Amino acid sequence: MRWRYILYVVGALIFFVGLSMLLPLAFGLYYRDHSVAVLLKSIGVTVSTGALLFIAFRSQRQETLRQSEGMAIVALGWTAAGLFGALPFFLEGGTLRFVDAFFESVSGFTTTGASILTDIEALPKGLLMWRSFIQWLGGMGIIVLSIAILPFLGVGGMQLYKAEVPSPVPDKLKPRIRDTATILWKVYALFSVAQIIMLMLGGMGFFDAVCHTFTTMPTGGFSTKNASIAHFDSLFMDGVIIFFMLLSGINFSLHYQMLRGRPLAFWKDGECRFFLAAVGGCIALVALDLSRYDVYDSIGEAVRYGAFQVVSIITTTGYATADYEQWPAMSQLILLTCMFLGASAGSTGGGMKCLRIMLCFKYCYRELFLLLHPRAVVTIKMGGKGVPDDVMRSVLGFLSLYVGLFVISAIAMGGLGVDFVTAITAVATAMGNVGPGFGSVGPVENYAHLPQAAKWLLIWCMLLGRLEIFTVLIFIVPAYWRK
Repeated sequence: MRWRYILYVVGALIFFVGLSMLLPLAFGLYYRDHSVAVLLKSIGVTVSTGALLFIAFRSQRQETLRQSEGMAIVALGWTAAGLFGALPFFLEGGTLRFVDAFFESVSGFTTTGASILTDIEALPKGLLMWRSFIQWLGGMGIIVLSIAILPFLGVGGMQLYKAEVPSPVPDKLKPRIRDTATILWKVYALFSVAQIIMLMLGGMGFFDAVCHTFTTMPTGGFSTKNASIAHFDSLFMDGVIIFFMLLSGINFSLHYQMLRGRPLAFWKDGECRFFLAAVGGCIALVALDLSRYDVYDSIGEAVRYGAFQVVSIITTTGYATADYEQWPAMSQLILLTCMFLGASAGSTGGGMKCLRIMLCFKYCYRELFLLLHPRAVVTIKMGGKGVPDDVMRSVLGFLSLYVGLFVISAIAMGGLGVDFVTAITAVATAMGNVGPGFGSVGPVENYAHLPQAAKWLLIWCMLLGRLEIFTVLIFIVPAYWRK
């Protein structure tokens, strides 16, 4: 392991995090709020640290990057981003403990959307913008962004891309990985601009439209309002946000194909069909359940609120327009299932991913079939192509680790004094990068009341979920440290 080389790259990433604070600084200057001094201090510390590491280890620059080094850069890069991204929250007013500021920052960069802030609307505009912007950066991945706009690093991009992109099989749209990253970010930025325009047409102010776009496209869920999207109480805005949450939950390579004039790419993709069918089925079941118990006055309202909550949670965005803890048990259990299912591979969403669930179903069916026909040769296929054994091993290993770590973490939360429902759902939403859960971390509560140790545990769970488990756990494997 070439640790000096790793610190060289991480230094560049820290430097970029510092530069990205210039956008919220501009908003702070425009609105003349007290976030300006806080952001200036944070920029100074972050940029100086990043530049120091970059310059100190620039002689270690290499032309090739090993896979183990790529994983180290991603894990350390995300941790460093969360650490320095916490500075504006920690320095603002001096009322937050470091663990709370770090929790808020990691929740933003991992696009989880779990918050410890009790009065969001009291924050100055500059910090609200920073809180939203870190989710936008984290959505497609700060590592992918750095590959696209910092080619002077000279690193082997595919190792970083494989470690960062939330997908079991990364899509290379172009032969050069930097070109792929650039394409993904162009699509991401294009949809972001479109959503800002749509929200403003619906009557939302420019600042709120930008902030909510920055947290919709990455399926993050941070809002500038204490009541989240329910604050606006607008059918049009609900519809716009649902639409863009769905777009964000679909593999971005399909969006690129659509923009290239191939709209049937969505229908031809088996995972996309599975994802949309799951969304439609869950919405129908929840709407029927809400109507059966007369939770709302009409079937139209049941569909509206049911659809928003289902799409928000299955895409792991985490916005809320209703207190779903007051809903019937079946609806709550469907939402809990959505927290685990997650969105499509190659999207900005979290969770287990539909592709893995599909492959798991196919694997289980093959095993049942072989019980009846033990001599048959059955190949698991996706999109008409056979799935390699190494991909299947990766998928099954991921799902096993996901469930195992969920159980262990939930038990640990219970051991820290957290009640049963809160412990289970807080871990589920942290690993799935969803945000709100049930119990004392429901859609109308936050995470401020949890013990400090529980917050540290959830920070680890958020990083596990965002970096697809393997990139984080690889550090405990003894073979990783052997030369």
